[in-house]
Amino acid sequence: MSQLSRDEVAHLADLARIDLDDAELDHLAPQLNVILEAVASIQGVAGADVVPTSHPIPMTNVFREDVVVPGLTPEQALSGAPASEDQKFSVPRILGDEQ
Repeated sequence: MSQLSRDEVAHLADLARIDLDDAELDHLAPQLNVILEAVASIQGVAGADVVPTSHPIPMTNVFREDVVVPGLTPEQALSGAPASEDQKFSVPRILGDEQ
């Protein structure tokens, strides 16, 4: 498996909108590589005959039945929002400005 470069870690941080200084990049790049190597080694353990599972023991539906209860009106839901438009929350755009 190839190692993540410092520039690749900086790019990932930028995509995740995490501000990292040079010292943090130098510190985190080797740590991320160790994590990726550990995940890669785990992926290689299970053979083709091992069925993927989400739990170590078989489980059936353990969730309760849905119960309909009265909710908030749109006005109540939006009352604490800093901005709204057409009964919807209005938030700043963050997607579409990738570099």
